[in-house]
Amino acid sequence: MTDSDPSAASPPVSSSSATDTPSPPMLCAACAGATASWSSPPPWSDSSPPPAYRPIRAPAINAPTATASIVLAPVPQPLPVPPAEPPYRFEIPSKRISSPDDIRRFHSSEAGRHFVGFVATLSRSVRGRKLSDPVPSPLPAPLSGLLSLLHTLARWIDEIPPLPHASRYGNPAYRSWHARLTDEGHGLVVALFPPSDELHPAADELLPYLLDSFGNAYRIDYGTGHETNFAAFLYCLARLGLIKEDDYPALVLRVFATYLDLMRRLQITYSLEPAGSHGVWGLDDYHFLPFIFGSAQLIDHKYMKPKSIHNQDILDNFSNDYMYLACVGFVKKVKKGVFAEHSPMLDDISGVPNWSKVNSGMLKMYKAEVLEKVPIMQHFLFGSLIKWYVRIHPFGMVVYKMSELSFHLVHS
Repeated sequence: MTDSDPSAASPPVSSSSATDTPSPPMLCAACAGATASWSSPPPWSDSSPPPAYRPIRAPAINAPTATASIVLAPVPQPLPVPPAEPPYRFEIPSKRISSPDDIRRFHSSEAGRHFVGFVATLSRSVRGRKLSDPVPSPLPAPLSGLLSLLHTLARWIDEIPPLPHASRYGNPAYRSWHARLTDEGHGLVVALFPPSDELHPAADELLPYLLDSFGNAYRIDYGTGHETNFAAFLYCLARLGLIKEDDYPALVLRVFATYLDLMRRLQITYSLEPAGSHGVWGLDDYHFLPFIFGSAQLIDHKYMKPKSIHNQDILDNFSNDYMYLACVGFVKKVKKGVFAEHSPMLDDISGVPNWSKVNSGMLKMYKAEVLEKVPIMQHFLFGSLIKWYVRIHPFGMVVYKMSELSFHLVHS
């Protein structure tokens, strides 16, 4: 008798007796001991159900669910920034969005359309351009002022080192860094304006955008909402005429790239927690805009395709010139394991045939996954430069939300 011949372990039995008489135990050919039975396991029952099947890449709870609508949505188009006209009535900006209806009102308003168009225009301005490409020298005063502001904030990181901290996220030293920004922020904003300029009162309106551009001091976190407030800060400067459309390439390749470097330092030094991260189903735990601008940089590149992100040599040699590659390199640095498992969305996007489609998809996704999400946009600020939607009542009344003013202002 051998292990390969189980039929020799017992004499043949008829089919009628097989159901009534249990088979004798199997005997091992080496030691003659009993071995496991060949009988089938008992069927599953209510008290012993089969184990739940869990695929390797199970969808996250907050995984993007509107994929079809994103694909069918129109690509946001570049729009010129409407200049703010005097007389100016600057005001302290405040939060207005609290529901999906508010999101729809914002995107149907002139302010919403032009803000999305501003992002699309910035993207178009850097098509085919590297970070190392020359820009006008010397830079216009507002851009050099923005760079000086960002360099000042970076210097503060060296002056305020992280404290000993056992938690994975949230080094309390960040609160000291942000408190210094709050104390000195007004002066940093005023320095962006020409001396003795009538725009100086705008600093009170711009300051809240700046303070919210680098994370939340209470939660010690940072996410795409804070990044969007930095874009809003730049948009307000453009509305005031301090940033011209001809400045957009330098604004992205110099100013925004410096902002991104500063944020990476803050995220690593103070262990900022990702705010509202999609986990593995997001592009990046912190950022979205560099994927838009970075994909625009690579449009019509001769050699590098979306699938080139899997080539480590390309990431090592070209990350200094292309934001998209730098972001992928950062993700691979901070996340361990198989890229397709910890970043499935970036992995899927790498299968898109060209960078133009990646860029248009990024613009649509930014609008859908950031600018149309209440948990993110509930922190967005509205003032005189980014106006909140005001509905005109048929009977000539300007209707405000009760939570905003608690009354109706009747037209004269």
